[in-house]
Parts: sequence; structure tokens; C-alpha cells
Amino acid sequence: MRNHVISAAVLVTVLLAGCVTHHPQTAEEFRQAVPGAFMAKTEEFEVTRPFREVAETFRKKAPECLKVTIRTTSQSTTSYQVIVTSYKATVVVTKSRAELHVQQHHQAGVMKVTKEPEGGYYLLVADAYPADKNRTRIQLFRPSMGYDVLIRAIKGWSSGENLGCPDMTKI
Repeated sequence: MRNHVISAAVLVTVLLAGCVTHHPQTAEEFRQAVPGAFMAKTEEFEVTRPFREVAETFRKKAPECLKVTIRTTSQSTTSYQVIVTSYKATVVVTKSRAELHVQQHHQAGVMKVTKEPEGGYYLLVADAYPADKNRTRIQLFRPSMGYDVLIRAIKGWSSGENLGCPDMTKI
């Protein structure tokens, strides 16, 4: 019974939020929304790695590692839920910035209450800027909780210290 009450409270909260908000439809709208958003934050750091190498790593690793579809199930004595989520990564590189956009689209098991951008809801945006010849400044727009495996992977790609793919089933 308690799970039903909690689920109903969450559903009502999401529905009410959907009546008064909309999800960012572009990476730029996402960047602007994160600083004032609940459960989101920005983070900045520098890596000792040339900008060109960071950009090239984003170009290589994002499609290799982040174009995945994950199926999760959860079961209790009173409910059974299956969620199918696909992830999409987009990389845009100019002379002054390399952008990595990560989006998620729930194919099944999650009700949409606001308009979903093409490709899915924005989950994370990582921007890389040249700081000097051998240093790059990274700015992450990301969830403040969860998604640790994804965040660690992007930090590892940025620094060049860990070029592995995140286990997206651990999100």
C-alpha cells in the first residue's frame, strides 16, 4: 500500500510540474535551464590535455559508447515495471568549443508529460574550451545526483586517463 501512495504522490507531482514547465528543446536551452533547475548543476574543471585531443576523443567515444538502448525491470509484491531507454550522443566541434550532448528517450515504461525534443530529453551537456596550448577547460551541465558512471566516463575522456565506455545499465 505504501508503494502505491508514494507512486501516486510522484505521479501527481510530475503531472503538476508538466502543467507549468517545459523541458529544454535544445542544448543551449538546457545550458540556460540547469543553473536554476532542481536536481541539476554545473561543474567546471581543467585538464592537462590539448583542446584538439579532447574534441577528437569526444568525436570517437560518444558514438561508440553512448548510442545504446537499455531495458530495466523492477518488481515488488504490488507492481512490475519495464522501462526501455535509448541514449543518443551528439558532438559538435568548432575552433572555440567542442560540445557533447547526451539525450535520453524512454521508449516504454515512462509517461511523457511535456514535449520531448527530437532525440530525447537532454540529460547532460559537456563543453570543452581551449584554455592554452596544453590545457582544456571543461564545463558540465548535468544532474546533481545519479549518472555517476556517465559523468566519470566523460571526465576520463576529457583528461585522457580513462577512455573506457560507461556501463549504462548502472545509471
